[in-house]
Amino acid sequence: MIRLIRIELYKIFTKPRTYIGFSAVFILVLAIQFGIKLEGDTMMSMLVQNIKDRFIFQGNIINLYLVAYVVLNTLWIHVPILVALVTGDLLAGEANSGTFRILLIRPVSRIQLVIAKFIAGWIYTLILVLLLALLSLGTGILLFGSGDLMVVTNKVNVFASNDLLWRFSGAYAYGILSMTTVTALSFFLSALADNSIGPIVGTIALIIGITIISTVGATLLGPVNQYLFTSYLPSWQLFFQTNVGHGELGHAILIQVTYIVLFFTATLIYFNRKDILS
Repeated sequence: MIRLIRIELYKIFTKPRTYIGFSAVFILVLAIQFGIKLEGDTMMSMLVQNIKDRFIFQGNIINLYLVAYVVLNTLWIHVPILVALVTGDLLAGEANSGTFRILLIRPVSRIQLVIAKFIAGWIYTLILVLLLALLSLGTGILLFGSGDLMVVTNKVNVFASNDLLWRFSGAYAYGILSMTTVTALSFFLSALADNSIGPIVGTIALIIGITIISTVGATLLGPVNQYLFTSYLPSWQLFFQTNVGHGELGHAILIQVTYIVLFFTATLIYFNRKDILS
């Protein structure tokens, strides 16, 4: 199995599209950081304009933690596209190139092949999120320095710099979990298709479509929203509350794990019964 995973990783990392994702993360993070470096004061003025008369702001407010927090918002906007770009091709790419029969002639079962491809896709997803974290924090400390984090939502939360390491670690860990759900979804769609365009576009369309429908029809779909995995893609924000809601966080994790298991199991069942014609 390990050898099979290595082969699948070799396939992934010899394809140019894999490095589109890494390059996009690099450009995205640097663009956000330099944008904040140039216009950070204006951004902060807009964020605190309603409270600046009641608080006195001192210290380095625009720091690496604030920038990393802003970058984290790409986890449910941009990163799913980059994940689907590779994982949507894992099975559909083989069907498109007509190599399934050659693969399955060897003493490798369909279940082993699916598991190896999924693990390889998950490793790519893991590297993508870790790269996002390393670039955010690594270049952030050079450009902005350290400091406390101020999060402005419907209320203002200020976190001391020595209270942030575990919060960001938890947020990125949850980000890996939520992107694994995206991986499982695109992998399932990849099993259904004979070319990679469908799974890639289908994954993004489903995520955006479900998000829009559940947001616009929040009143009508209220009971359903709590069971949609898209509702919990931004749940990493729970780590940046004064008191982390462990019940709410646990529910979000349970929903993500449930969808991962469902998508992966459906892929195994479908692919195991699929007629391989190429």
